Amino acid sequence: MSIRLLARDLYLSQQQVARLQKALADAPDDRRPAIAQQLRRALAERNALRRALDGRIGR
Repeated sequence: MSIRLLARDLYLSQQQVARLQKALADAPDDRRPAIAQQLRRALAERNALRRALDGRIGR
């Protein structure tokens, strides 16, 4: 995968994390566990993409 594609995917993942964080803050108590689970997955994906991009460009 090229650096450009990794960077694009990382950007999209960061946006998804931000949306889920806002949704979690605004969510009623009964929806919080589901949103928190989605947020955990999105954070893991974002962190994996960040590590891949950092390793790819030699940071």
